[in-house]
Amino acid sequence: MPEYIKRFREIRYTDLPLVGGKNASLGELYNELQGIGILVPDGFATTATAYWYFIDENGLRPKLTALIAALDNKNFSNLKATGKAIRELFLASHLPEAIEKSIINAYQELSGSTCIEVAVRSSASAEDLPQASFAGQHESYLNIRGNEALLIAVKNCFASLFTDRAIKYREDNHFSHLNIALSVGIQKMVRSDLAGSGICFTLEPESGFRDIIHISGTWGLGENIVQGSVTPDEYFVFKPTLLLNKYAIVQKKLGEKALTMVYDDSDKGPTTKNIETAIDKREHFVLTDVEITQLAKWCHSIEAHYKRPMDIEWAKDGISQKLYIVQARPETVKSNENQLRVKEYKMMEQGEIIVRGEAVGSKIVGGIARVLQSPKDIDKLNKGEIVITAITSPDWDPVLKKSGGIITDKGGRTSHASIVARELDVPALVGTYEATQRIKDGQYITLDCSEGRTGFVYGSALKWKENEYDFSNIEMPKRTGVMLIVGDPAKAFKLSFYPNHGVGLMRIEFIINQSVRIHPMALVKFDELKDQVVKEEIDKLTHHYPDKPRYFVEKLAQGVATIAAAFYPKEVIVRMSDFKTNEYANLLGGKQFEPLEENPMLGFRGASRYYNPLYKDGFRLECEAMKMVRDDMGLTNVKLMIPFCRTVEEGKRVLDVMRQYGLKQKKNGLEIYVMAEIPSNVIQAEEFGALFDGFSIGSNDLTQLTLGIDRDSAIIAGLFSEQNKSAKAMMAMVISKAKKMRRKIGLCGQAPSDFPEFAQFLVEQGINSISFNPDAMLKGIQNINNAEKKNPEGLY
Repeated sequence: MPEYIKRFREIRYTDLPLVGGKNASLGELYNELQGIGILVPDGFATTATAYWYFIDENGLRPKLTALIAALDNKNFSNLKATGKAIRELFLASHLPEAIEKSIINAYQELSGSTCIEVAVRSSASAEDLPQASFAGQHESYLNIRGNEALLIAVKNCFASLFTDRAIKYREDNHFSHLNIALSVGIQKMVRSDLAGSGICFTLEPESGFRDIIHISGTWGLGENIVQGSVTPDEYFVFKPTLLLNKYAIVQKKLGEKALTMVYDDSDKGPTTKNIETAIDKREHFVLTDVEITQLAKWCHSIEAHYKRPMDIEWAKDGISQKLYIVQARPETVKSNENQLRVKEYKMMEQGEIIVRGEAVGSKIVGGIARVLQSPKDIDKLNKGEIVITAITSPDWDPVLKKSGGIITDKGGRTSHASIVARELDVPALVGTYEATQRIKDGQYITLDCSEGRTGFVYGSALKWKENEYDFSNIEMPKRTGVMLIVGDPAKAFKLSFYPNHGVGLMRIEFIINQSVRIHPMALVKFDELKDQVVKEEIDKLTHHYPDKPRYFVEKLAQGVATIAAAFYPKEVIVRMSDFKTNEYANLLGGKQFEPLEENPMLGFRGASRYYNPLYKDGFRLECEAMKMVRDDMGLTNVKLMIPFCRTVEEGKRVLDVMRQYGLKQKKNGLEIYVMAEIPSNVIQAEEFGALFDGFSIGSNDLTQLTLGIDRDSAIIAGLFSEQNKSAKAMMAMVISKAKKMRRKIGLCGQAPSDFPEFAQFLVEQGINSISFNPDAMLKGIQNINNAEKKNPEGLY
């Protein structure tokens, strides 16, 4: 007897030719991974045998052959007509009785005594392959109930093998239309309309970084994420510490989740609809930390089973409150890229920013903006123009393949527009909210996605530069460590592929400025704030934190943890805050807590703040964040560094305060460094070295204080030079003393990459490491290598 149906319990991944990639994967999960606790809703699938029987019973082969042969596969001028004609052929045909009976019997077996709702999903025999995902090319139908509705949905799935987008996709990827069969998966519905659902990638989807599991989630059915109708919550989970059972959620981002997709049992039959999400649900995360961790462990197990990065869909049942995996396919974009070949983009001009949003990719492009209302507007788009629209779906695929960039009002980093942009290797800006209102059709714009998570649209043609690097053949120095200077967590995963020995300087000011935005003392003493407007602004940012200081701790911890995870297990030296008073005052609530100073550069900054009553509680929050990163998250590769420590006594006071706040040297391997940036640090290096575990030369401050130059003064800027004999003498002195004490010492600054002779000087002195900004790293490595070759023995 021909096999028209296979139950999930009968399916393995090797059955892909018979039931398609999607159903083969579900069967594999159902049979192989439920034993370790991963829940997969039960179901069954029609087979390729059933599809070909349907084709032959209705005499469709010659008709399909003729229609496909007439397709204009160069300009696709008749794509719409061809697709429509083929689908009408399918819908006008009948399901053979044997197939109908097989489907109804399996459905009744799955339902038991009741008539249950099922999800009906298309699964092509060339789908979810490592080299081509076919994601979103064919149709799925949710909340289907009853024999008649199920049979109609199955036939609609058969017809969806020839959607316009699927035809175009197969042409682009050189798949034969008449050699691919369509299997239909029928699966018990998870009542995620009453809870939530989302998508997971077992790598970071922008950079391809393999040690992160990226989870997104929204309320209701997950179709809103795929369509880009909502901006979902996002969670980053770090695999190495997840496996150590540490708190591995290194980053959480609350999405607005404005819409919730639910079932709509109308007179027309079961379907779905979108409703506005209640305000209190928008302001809460869809998943708890326990659920995030559970999903992440499941994802890790699935990836380990398939031995490759995966793209996974999850759903939470609102009745049982259980999590389920409803789909898993190979990730086909970033996992196939060479991460050691990097193209860097940098803006050379600035203009008026007319729109900003979440950046996908890291490119910069310029071009004509084409505001489109629907995929039917494809003829208005010239190749290479930038598509501006509210939202995209798989129907947009032929349009987007002509574009040079994509900008949408709605959506997040796992939306359809984002996924297609990565696949096409074009930049995208999603979740802008107002692009279709702010950008004019035909306007020339510059789309900049080079700055990390946030991207920008400039309303004119601007200049930028591109540099391409191949890191695969970089010769690293043999004695001198090459470290990075990093501040922006959004760039960390990409920067981790640069040749490096870790992070020599991580400034937390960027995180405080961009992510926290609030003065820590304004959170500690929120009730004492006098400015009501500022108080309301702080309330908006912290409304889902009953304990307001906790907002500062978690935001800072997540930023630091993201960078620490990106470079793990290499060391990441985190400098505690070194804002000046005028800079602190610019934070929300800062003016009330900061004194006015004539010369903030030499005033109340660095170590002097940490034990002072004016900021001590703020420093406590910094310490709590670092303790969370190291002890709770297990990122013990983080070392801490104290800036602008003027005296040995001040160093003792700071270390004592840190001990009070749970950061004790040697505990859990903690090392605390000190910046060598004041002449007193050099003169008393032995005393500072007895307190601290290492030094980092801050060449800018040490040079300005040695030469008596305010480096912010344009008038005397020409006198500033790290290569001045006095400045170099100070550096040589502190390196020598550090070496004698067996304390590590590094330097952070631009000079070693700009000036080969300065790099040679540092290598000759025996410095342990030099830290570079990313754009200066390759030149710096070259200078160090040349210096080491000239000085093969070194001085240590």
